[in-house]
Amino acid sequence: MTLDPVLGSLVKQLPEPATEIEDPERYRMEKRKLFDQLSARFMETGPPVAEVRLVRLPVADGEIALRVYRPAGPGPRPIHLYLHGGAWISGSVFERSTEVCCRERAAGAGQVVVAVNYRKAPENRFPTGLEDCYAALVWAAEHAADIGGRADSISVGGVSAGANLAAAVSAKARDEGGPRIRLQILEVPATDLAGYFESHRLFGEGFALSSTTMSLAKSAYVASLEQRSHPLASPLRATDFSGLPRTHVMTAEYDILRDEGLAYAERLSEAGVEVSHTLGRGHVHMSMMLTAVLPAARQWRAEVLDVLSR
Repeated sequence: MTLDPVLGSLVKQLPEPATEIEDPERYRMEKRKLFDQLSARFMETGPPVAEVRLVRLPVADGEIALRVYRPAGPGPRPIHLYLHGGAWISGSVFERSTEVCCRERAAGAGQVVVAVNYRKAPENRFPTGLEDCYAALVWAAEHAADIGGRADSISVGGVSAGANLAAAVSAKARDEGGPRIRLQILEVPATDLAGYFESHRLFGEGFALSSTTMSLAKSAYVASLEQRSHPLASPLRATDFSGLPRTHVMTAEYDILRDEGLAYAERLSEAGVEVSHTLGRGHVHMSMMLTAVLPAARQWRAEVLDVLSR
C-alpha cells in the first residue's frame, strides 16, 4: 500500500530532527508545544469520563505523577497501565495526545486507566524510567480498590518508547513475582536498541521518525553500548520469552521500528506465548493518533479498544 497523501504532506511539514540536546527541559517544552498543536488539529477530542485523578507517587530519589481515568458506570473495572511515547526523552501525561488516548481507553474499553509520568532521559537514564513504570504497576495493584479497579485484571500498553517500557515491565513483573499482567498492547514498539533491521534502512529518513532521532534517543536513554543489549532495555534480546502475558503487537508499514516489532511478536510466538500482530498499512510512526483526518487511524483505535475489551 502506498503512503497516505495526508501523511505524506504532514511529514514534509515536520521540523528537522535535533542532533543533540543542550537543554533537556527546553527540548521537552518545544516538543510538547508542537505535539499539542498537531493533536489539536489532527486528533479527535477525548470522550468524557467519570473522574480524572492526579496521584503523586514517591519513588526512589524522587516522585512521579500518575493520572487515573475512571469510566462511568459501576465498578470494579479492569486496570490498564498506559505508558506514553516520546523517545524516552519527552512526552508527558499532561500532553493533549496522552490525555485523549487515556480517555478513549477508559470510556471505550471500560478500563480504569493509570497513565505514568515516568522520569525522562538524559537526566534519568535506564533503568530509572522502567523502575518508575514498575512502581506504578505495583501501586495500581495495591490501590485497585481505591481507584475502582480490579487487581486480578491488569493490562499494560504503550506507544513507541512507551511500548518498549511496557514490554520491559511485563518481563520484570514475571521475573520478580510482581503483579500479574493479563495482556500487553505494544504499538510501534522499539524492541532492540542494539540491532539493525531492514526497516531501519528503508524508512530512516522522511517517514516521521528518523534514524537521527533514534540515535539521539538511544544515546540519551542508555548510558553505554553494552547496556543497549540488556533485555530490559532491548526486550527482543531476552533469552526467555516464556510466561509473558498475552500480547498484541501493532506495527506501521512505513516505520523505522516496523521489523523489530514484528521480530518481537515472532519470538513470543516461538516461546508459546499467545500473540497477535497487525501491520498498519499506509501508516508512518505515530500516525495512528491522527483520528480527526485519517480513517485508518480510527480503525487502529478501534482495534486497540477491541483487544483491550476482550
